Amino acid sequence: MQDLHTAIVGQLVSDNYRTAAVFSKYKIDFCCNGNRTVEEACAQKKVDAGLVAGELSAVLAIQPETGTDYNTWQPDTLADHIVNRHHSYVATQIPALQAYLHKLSSVHGGAHPELLTIGRLFNESAAELTMHMKKEELILFPYIRQMTAAQETGSKAAAPHFGAVGGPIAMMMHEHNQEGERFRQIQALSNDYRVPPDGCNTYRVTYALLKEFQDDLHLHIHLENNILFPKAADLEGRQAS
Repeated sequence: MQDLHTAIVGQLVSDNYRTAAVFSKYKIDFCCNGNRTVEEACAQKKVDAGLVAGELSAVLAIQPETGTDYNTWQPDTLADHIVNRHHSYVATQIPALQAYLHKLSSVHGGAHPELLTIGRLFNESAAELTMHMKKEELILFPYIRQMTAAQETGSKAAAPHFGAVGGPIAMMMHEHNQEGERFRQIQALSNDYRVPPDGCNTYRVTYALLKEFQDDLHLHIHLENNILFPKAADLEGRQAS
């Protein structure tokens, strides 16, 4: 296993962009001064190298989700998973990406004006997604949990104030389409997240995080549009019969 104390900061970020979050946390420059070892960078910042190495190790051990059959999950379990995994991810990544995009636009916006548009589009998406997730967490998902619990006990869930589940589902799917289109624009403006020849490590990290954000959003939307929402509509239909 690699000795993370002697690993080069910039190389770690180049190999796995998720490590950038650890360095940013401790205000370690992985861009212009990325040619130092983790131990050297920590010594300069008076940070415990063992602590940083441990956090880097944890990040490097993260594996992407694969092979899970979400179709077998109960609607309430799936709703909880979406909140805990995808809503949490979005909420955590938004401020990090906004900071990276602001820095990138400030430094490279003159030569790459598309960064300003990308930043604007991401800020719009951040605001809309934040509102979107709150509506799901406060209105739609609680009703899905109530229906699931009622089904398990052989009872019926109380009628929601919004009438039928199809109403909020249609609204959520419309908003999903809007965000999907916004990220298609970001992908096109960034040339499919390809870093230009003059791009620095911050450039690479930002584009990698944007691509990861879009990939997570695709799975997030898939779980809702294609699995959770049909399950919820079916559940409501069975309870009404």
